[in-house]
Amino acid sequence: MIMSVRDIGEKLTTAGKLAGRAVCVIGGEDPFPGAVHLGKVDRCVARAIFDLAMDADAPPMTYGADQKGGICPGGQLWCGISGPSPKLKYLISTGTPEFMGGAAEHLKPSPEAAERFFASPGRITPPGRYISLAGYDQVDDDAGVLSFILIGTAESVRNLGGLVQFVSDDIFTSVLMPGGASCASMITYAAGLAERAPRNAAFVGPVDPTGNAWLPPDLMTMAVPLALARSMAENVDASFLSKRAEVAFPARRLSLGEKME
Repeated sequence: MIMSVRDIGEKLTTAGKLAGRAVCVIGGEDPFPGAVHLGKVDRCVARAIFDLAMDADAPPMTYGADQKGGICPGGQLWCGISGPSPKLKYLISTGTPEFMGGAAEHLKPSPEAAERFFASPGRITPPGRYISLAGYDQVDDDAGVLSFILIGTAESVRNLGGLVQFVSDDIFTSVLMPGGASCASMITYAAGLAERAPRNAAFVGPVDPTGNAWLPPDLMTMAVPLALARSMAENVDASFLSKRAEVAFPARRLSLGEKME
């Protein structure tokens, strides 16, 4: 029997010892039942996802082209619900007095490099009229689920990367750490919104340092397409995560200078 989305989320959350519950990315023509508008939770899509993962009582969230109020322009761009502002290239590079008082994030060395950066993913297309986000334990119907967002310590993400390698024959491109906004690391690539994003890879991040204001220094994210997440969950019991759990999550670590036996 095919593993359900709820079972996949529970398996990966438990086996990976995630910091919070796995979050599902859902696309469709209607909002997820009971979802609140994401812009009322936080202007940052990625920050709202973090809250949803870490707070078991947080409700599902939704947003879209006709429901984007309160969401940052970058988040709208990376989720395909708005086009890019012609001035955004200055914000993420060296700034210009004509936009946001000259604010500059210095994520790219020049506006020209920023333009190439924005072109790199190809066309970004939303997966329907609405994008919804829900904890795996809030999902009863698998329809529309595109990917999972997993948040854990570096150890958890390393182990999940090892699980990807367990089910994949491609050792170089099955786990990637691409550039982009934090919400792109979590949603855009794994959910298949970006034209040029690989379709069967896990995406680790975020590499956008603007997320460091709210993402704890010991946590990382991994976004995984549904098919890959299902394969990972189905193979947990056959992998090192189950067969050698004491290696994946050691109770004791070697001290500095202590030799391996």
